[in-house]
Amino acid sequence: MKKIIVLGGGGFIGGHLAKRLKNEGNFVRICDIKNHEYFSHDEICDEFIKGDLTDPVLVAQVIDEGVDEVYQLAADMGGAGYIFTGENDANVMHNSAMINLNVAKESVVKKVKKVFYSSSACMYPEYNQLDPSNPNCEESSAYPANPDSEYGWEKLFSERLFLAFNRNYKLDVRVARFHNIFGPQGTWKDGKEKAPAAMCRKVAESEPGSKIEVWGDGQQTRSFLYVDECVEAVLRLMESDFLGPVNIGSEEMVTINQLAEMAIAISGKDITINNIEGQAFFDKYGFKCPTGVRGRNSDNRLYKEKIGWEVSEPLRDGMVKTFTWINQMVLENSYKI
Repeated sequence: MKKIIVLGGGGFIGGHLAKRLKNEGNFVRICDIKNHEYFSHDEICDEFIKGDLTDPVLVAQVIDEGVDEVYQLAADMGGAGYIFTGENDANVMHNSAMINLNVAKESVVKKVKKVFYSSSACMYPEYNQLDPSNPNCEESSAYPANPDSEYGWEKLFSERLFLAFNRNYKLDVRVARFHNIFGPQGTWKDGKEKAPAAMCRKVAESEPGSKIEVWGDGQQTRSFLYVDECVEAVLRLMESDFLGPVNIGSEEMVTINQLAEMAIAISGKDITINNIEGQAFFDKYGFKCPTGVRGRNSDNRLYKEKIGWEVSEPLRDGMVKTFTWINQMVLENSYKI
């Protein structure tokens, strides 16, 4: 049995990861600024510490001697409406960087055997993601650096931070760049949800014959990875000798309109799409439409080469499970009103 700490285990990916690790018989301690909204503590950990990981004193208490693995997923982040408006840049950079600085230092002090850091595809250069049909997110394309958001810049800095601690202090690290992870038991409303959850919620809340709003022209492309496959990929990376950085994502690329159409088809409702952008968007929301880069798709060749495994679940399968869960959440919340 391993002693494992999941930082950010009160969040979406962290909660699923912690649950898997606990189910495999490990001792799991979680620290997060919030409780998990959909999993009970008993489901995902043996010990839950609620606190702010930007505090170095707390991190020193959470990471103690004898820890086998630390999974660092804690960050200040959200969907396009949170990351790309510019209104949260200072908090995103300060809070996430402070967490990572604390975790890296304390992991060395306490002689943690292995540390996983979750980076993001947002760190890739914007200039390689202007063509929605042919984005370049190969790991070697990261430099010259030019992320499209401050969130991406912080992720890039923290990658280098953990790898520097590996070089200078022999901290055994693994670094992965997540590409749009989605699934149930995650944020699905209030502005921090990612695109798959947003589409599922909009469709679930809509009546037949109505329209759902899709930000931008809908031709921007992305790939999305179901959370169970993400967890499997993380654990396989941790078992390997490869430090990374390496992509963890799906290579099944779709447009945002196609993603919305998929959610509509799964629902069985007669719903159409209303794309909103430009001046119409600004008049309604008061800020420029936050669509991110024009194209982004995971390049999994390095992961296949180094780990010998690849994701297999089609996007639609994950969307069916996600829509089913979010639809139930919408129904339950409507009953509460």
